[in-house]
Amino acid sequence: MATPLTPAAQPRAAIVTVSFGSAGVLAGFLDSVHDVSVDPIIVIVADNKPDGDAAVEGLARQHRVAYLPLRANRGYGGAINAAVESLPSSVDWILVSNPDVSLTPGALDTMIAVGEADATVGSVGPTILTAEGEIYPSARSVPSLRTGVGHALFVNLWAANPWTRSYRNGSKASVERRDAGWLSGACVLVRRTAFTELGGFDSGFFMYFEDVDLGYRLGKLGYRNVYEPAAQVVHTGAHSTTSDSARMIQAHHDSARHFLNKKYAGWWLWPIRFALTIGLKARSAMVKRSIDSDR
Repeated sequence: MATPLTPAAQPRAAIVTVSFGSAGVLAGFLDSVHDVSVDPIIVIVADNKPDGDAAVEGLARQHRVAYLPLRANRGYGGAINAAVESLPSSVDWILVSNPDVSLTPGALDTMIAVGEADATVGSVGPTILTAEGEIYPSARSVPSLRTGVGHALFVNLWAANPWTRSYRNGSKASVERRDAGWLSGACVLVRRTAFTELGGFDSGFFMYFEDVDLGYRLGKLGYRNVYEPAAQVVHTGAHSTTSDSARMIQAHHDSARHFLNKKYAGWWLWPIRFALTIGLKARSAMVKRSIDSDR
């Protein structure tokens, strides 16, 4: 059974999660970390609530893990970056996870074994199951212009459209180890040297697409993003985003625009950036109207 860091331990792996009013789900997450590896690990809870959260701090103390209160809400990637900066040099592998995830016994060791078998592996992602036991498509292609536009336009109207199938890589994610363009940030293991080389997550993404961007940049540096179905976790849902769906929709589309502007950054590509900006704004307004009409 793995235990949090003790003074005599020199752990080679750490688990980092981010809380924003997450006390209701954090206990289950912290219960699951103790059986995720046979070796000592560090666990850090970064708290994005500017005034801190006594309940979250209490859970961290109860489970004997590190609590890192942040002075401002840095977003998901920014909070992960702050936690990683606090890790000792002995840590080679960082498991980034949402707090509403339950890790299965041995999952961390399984992912680390995949990474250590090949120095070009920059990240490893597990099978992510929903609370109902369904497989979430967590290992995806980096969207091309055509695929991204097709997925965005038709996913809510025609779920089996060819662009969404291409983006999600069909059903292969559930049955075999394979490379992917990016892996879901809900739970992903990252090689620390690769993470450091990239400068961590791009803090320009407050929420959403920071994992797409990380996988894309890892690939550009020559690292592999590997999906490992033998490791499994359960993700119960995006609890922190349900209270203000309109704001979350806006954040999602803002992050999509930021990623596409980075990917198509050449000055000669300004017509593409302009068209994508207009399209994403229109889609955001359409989705918001749809939500309002259902209330």
